[in-house]
Order: sequence, then C-alpha cells, then structure tokens
Amino acid sequence: MKRREFLAASALLSLLAPSTALAANKKKTGGGSQTTTKAAAKSSAKPSGKSSARGATKPEGRTAARRGGGRSYRPVVDTPAPAAVAPAPPPPVASEPRNAVSLPDEPLPQWRTYDVTTLITLGNVSGRTRLWLPLAQYKDTSWQRSLGHSWQGNFESAGIYRDPVAEMEVFYADWKEGVATPQLQLVSQVAKQERHFDITRRGSVAERNEVLRRCLQATHLIPTDGLVRRTAERAIGRIKDPVAQGKAIYDWVIENTAFDPSVAGIGRGDVEAMLDSGQLSGRSADISLLFVALCRSIGIPARPVFGLRVDSSRLFTGLGAVGNLRAAQHCRAEFYTPGYGWIPVDPADVRKSIHDERLTGGDAKLVVLRKLLFGFWEVNWIAYNVALDVKLRGASGRTLPFLVFPQAETAGSRFDSGDSSRLAYTVTASRVDG
Repeated sequence: MKRREFLAASALLSLLAPSTALAANKKKTGGGSQTTTKAAAKSSAKPSGKSSARGATKPEGRTAARRGGGRSYRPVVDTPAPAAVAPAPPPPVASEPRNAVSLPDEPLPQWRTYDVTTLITLGNVSGRTRLWLPLAQYKDTSWQRSLGHSWQGNFESAGIYRDPVAEMEVFYADWKEGVATPQLQLVSQVAKQERHFDITRRGSVAERNEVLRRCLQATHLIPTDGLVRRTAERAIGRIKDPVAQGKAIYDWVIENTAFDPSVAGIGRGDVEAMLDSGQLSGRSADISLLFVALCRSIGIPARPVFGLRVDSSRLFTGLGAVGNLRAAQHCRAEFYTPGYGWIPVDPADVRKSIHDERLTGGDAKLVVLRKLLFGFWEVNWIAYNVALDVKLRGASGRTLPFLVFPQAETAGSRFDSGDSSRLAYTVTASRVDG
C-alpha cells in the first residue's frame, strides 16, 4: 500500500486518539477472599497465618491450600500502591445504535479500570475435580495492565500458574471427593486503554528472537506450506514492504471470508480445513487464525490474541458486550515488522460488522471501519493470551487448540464448556475508575 494511504488511515485513527495520561487503580479487597496483585508478585512479604503466597506468579506446588468452607486469607503486601490519576468523565450513553461514522466528539479517558467477576458452579461431579480459567495477560503493555485477582469458594486449594513460553497465566482450583456442588467466585482487575499503530513512527523496541521464531512456526491449526503459502503469495503479489504485505493479507482476508454466527463458540480455527473446502467462513478464531497462517507462511511473524469483550463499543453495537459476558469471547490478531513492532489488526470484527449491519462494499461506514481496524484495537476488550495447542497443567484430558473458555475435569473426564447443566458460569464487568 502506498504511503499516502497509510497516512490517511493514521489520520482516521486520530479521531479516537486519547490524551496522554496513565492511571490504574489498585483494588482493595476484604478479608473473605484470597488476593494477588502486581505488587505481591514482586514482594517477598508473607500472608498472615501459616500459608505463604507469592502473588500471581506462585507455582502450583507452593499454592496455599484452604480446607473447609468460607475461610480464606489475604496476603499482606507492604508495597504502596501508586497514586491514581482521576480519569475524565465517561461519554454520555448514546440514545441510538453507534456506528463507525458517528463517533462521539467528546474526549475519552485514556485508562479505564474494570473489575471482571466470574461465578462458576459445577454439577454432576464424581471424585476429585479441577477447574482452569484463563486470566488477563500478565505482561504490562502500553494498552493493558493486570492489577490483581481475588477468589473465594468451597474448593480445597486454588492458585495461579504461569506458562512463560505461551505468555499465559491460568487460575486453577481443586475440589476433593464428596463436594457435590463445587463453586467459585474470581474477580480480576484490569486497566485498559485503546491501542494505536502509527505508520509515521518507527523505533519500537525489538521483540526477542525466540518469540519471533515461535510466531513463524506451523501448529496443528496453522499450517504454513502448500495451499496456505500459495494463497498468501497471491494475496501480496509483488509487494515487498512487510507492513504493506500485512495490509494486503488483511484486505484479502476481509474480502474472501464471511462471518457465520451459527458456528459454536469463537470457531474451530482449522485453517487447512477452511482452505481445502473453500468455505472461508466462521467466527473470530477462524478468521484471525487464517490471517496469522497467511502471514507466517511468507515469513511475517504473527499470532492470534484471545480475549473477552467487557464493555460497549463506540464503533458498532455488535462489537461490544454488556451484562452477562459468558459468550463475549473474541479473537484478534497482530503481526510483527522491524521498526514498528507488533501491529494490531481485527479482520474478524470487520466481517462481523458486515454481517450484523448488512454493509455493502461501497458503504462509507465499511470504508472507515476497514481502515480503523488495521492498527487499532478498541478499549472494550481484555486480552487473555496468545497460546496455541494448550496442555493444561494437571489435566488428563486432550490438548486444547486454545484457552479462552473455562475448563473442568472430574475423575479424569473433561467437561463440555458449553454444557450449562454441568458447567454453569456467568461473567460480568464493571468500571471502578469513576
């Protein structure tokens, strides 16, 4: 793509550019839950009682166990929380559905802080039971920070483990045999702001070579040879610049895929099956993983980013979520280029908007949206992880293609996360920054 076209897209992004500020309120919890914070992860302070904790980074083998119902502990953290900067007041709620053209004119706060509460009840259990939940990504970025987690329930033990290779943090809980109705409440606090890519600015910090190598590898769901490579080569033509190549693949995916709401969850993400069948339709995981596979096949590091919508959208109503967020999981993608670093994209939400809003190719709203979602992620979504082919720690069941939904096993048998009669859960999010 020509430079002037990128500059035009950057000008559109400036419509949403927030002011320069940074704030993230640390959560204060009562005595009825177990809590970890960023400060706790860096402190050697021990909680009251005989149990020990090391915040969100404690390994499974050192997790403090809580037996019986209703009792828990709170780590004592002597690291003071940073002073919070009061955010600007939120914009008024629109009286009609929002769209990508009628964006609000008033300034938005740069950082938003959310409490995300997950309530889970398991049924028809037999023997010992274990539950896993994906958590917000633990690495601080310019657009997201995980501020801590607290939990309570009738479990025997619970904690958090981290997989640094997959850049994934997972909460787990264990119930002993005889507990008829395992229950859990988990509260995570996350600070968010919008993410922007600016073609006129270079000089980002280079990514580690081992990370880039992993983001070029083929996986069970992401082949990088044969039909995948030939498709990518047709999409980029004679383009040599890696940013322009990424844009050409992004455009090809939008023009050749379709959003299919009948597909369960966020999709299967089986790229080879999609290309072999010629049916390039599905949900966000299918569309985003297709983009990732095409990029990797021509030597551009790329990865999917799995997460959860937690608020309404300023672009289109269908790109946000409120109330029960049980089915609000969404997969985005990013690709890496030297000098610019990771560039965010979301071709799946372009296709979802085309489906939901019945947009046609020449619609001005679609033209704007396509330019915005190459290099822009809206603030109303929390990233979980970039992990593929996930083997859960302590699980006896199968390897997962990705981890975005709760998972549970009882007596070695894996629950179906879509079976609400056995795994009933709700997820809600609330603003806590004013």
